[in-house]
Amino acid sequence: MSEKLTRLERVDAVAVLTLDRAAKRNALSRALREELVARLCALEKDEVVRAVVLTGDGPVFCAGFDRSELEAGDMVEVFADSMAYHHCVYTFGKPLVVAVNGAALGGGCDLAAMCDIRLAASHAVFGQPQVRFGAAAAYDLMREVMPEGAAREMCATGRSYGAAEAHALGLVNAVHEPEALIGAALELAHSIAALPGELPATAKQQFLSHQPRLFDPGAG
Repeated sequence: MSEKLTRLERVDAVAVLTLDRAAKRNALSRALREELVARLCALEKDEVVRAVVLTGDGPVFCAGFDRSELEAGDMVEVFADSMAYHHCVYTFGKPLVVAVNGAALGGGCDLAAMCDIRLAASHAVFGQPQVRFGAAAAYDLMREVMPEGAAREMCATGRSYGAAEAHALGLVNAVHEPEALIGAALELAHSIAALPGELPATAKQQFLSHQPRLFDPGAG
């Protein structure tokens, strides 16, 4: 059996899903993307779970796509292969809170942006540095969570944004000290899960109905 690349814990009606590839800065290898899809599909069907917290193990939330896989193959092919992963995260049917515990760069920044509510540790950084080695930035996604001018700057320059600046721009909902981050994310997720009846799922469906179909294979 292959080694698990994520950890899953349940706290009442909230699930905590952790990227568990700290030695590789939680880089999104194909295997990790596939495992995330499987985990999220299972959580979507779990009638007990009403909200999910996503975070990363170690000092980095997610350093983006696995550079070793990008360098070994065609970047266009790798990103095309990741469409199912993007679609799964972006259209996940339950409220998804991300606790960004460190750097969220490239695909890691995209992963955070695809979540509904973003909390960040005070030392977290965000950015699209992949443009510096020839990979396109996720401009369509970033302009949905940031002012258009800021999204253009991030995607054109590849520079990094600290947690305070990301918060000021609306990319991040709140900033917490590292030791308080998971507790704050759990408290928020539990407050959502505690809403009566089907309200958590209804709210998420409202979100999905108004967001653009960025990763829908049938769109366009």
